[in-house]
Amino acid sequence: MPELPEVETVVRDLRPVLRGRSILAVRPSRQQLRRPWQAAWNPAVSGAQVEGLRRRGKWILIDLRGHGRAPGRTSQRPALGLPVVRIHLGMTGQLTVVPTTEPLPDHVHVVFELDNDTELRFRDPRRFGCAEYFPDRAAVDAALDAELGPEPFAMDPEAFRAAVGRTTRCLKAVLLDQQVVAGVGNIYADEVLFRAGLHPQRPGSSLSAAECDRLRETLAAVLERAIASRGSTIRDYVGGSGLRGGFQNEFAVYGRTDQPCRVCGTPIVCLRLAGRSSHYCPTCQPARTRVSGPATRRRGR
Repeated sequence: MPELPEVETVVRDLRPVLRGRSILAVRPSRQQLRRPWQAAWNPAVSGAQVEGLRRRGKWILIDLRGHGRAPGRTSQRPALGLPVVRIHLGMTGQLTVVPTTEPLPDHVHVVFELDNDTELRFRDPRRFGCAEYFPDRAAVDAALDAELGPEPFAMDPEAFRAAVGRTTRCLKAVLLDQQVVAGVGNIYADEVLFRAGLHPQRPGSSLSAAECDRLRETLAAVLERAIASRGSTIRDYVGGSGLRGGFQNEFAVYGRTDQPCRVCGTPIVCLRLAGRSSHYCPTCQPARTRVSGPATRRRGR
């Protein structure tokens, strides 16, 4: 599943291509995404101009300057507020801008026709992603703030220490909790914990203040490095320009079960934690405290 670095890469790729463009029409496919695009949204989006793109957690937000009609309106008056299209790439989603003359591949589920003979295409083979309309930015921001915690690049140190320190959940589960920190998924949780020297099964409450600070700082550093590398391409992910990511070439532990640690040579171990495969080096990430809970060693991802 694309995580924060991949989503940020898509946003940065598409921002200069889409900004200022007008959406002429929206064409959803007959196959529905996880949250289906509703035909009632078409009048509000058609005719709107793209004002900008931004990211919140793993969500892509397309800010529009509305010139269409709000859903349910019969008049030609512009919709109130500044509408937003919110997109989640799910597990296999791809968002690219291509010429209208380019043949439509399989699994394209929403097409936004643009005013310069190009199309913004949302392709998602597994259909776990979604594209949704919000009537104004306040509505979408309120929905996201209710679901997500802070972004990882400007977290308040004391608030992060409190969030980690008050839970007995393992660190892998803490990092995957989108209300603790937005945008982190399985890949980067493993890589961050390795670089911070923290065992993924340690309870959050076992960390010292210094360890919490190291975790927070490492989290930001790893994600920034991944963004600079255009994210990680393992299976389906490509950026908004169609280019692949490169951070997968720097993985220290993720997907490297039984391979030697790049630092000490100890074989990488894979445990099942928080319902996900969790990779770590037993030497570089010592438990330090007795760990407990349902974890089983497994081979592979």
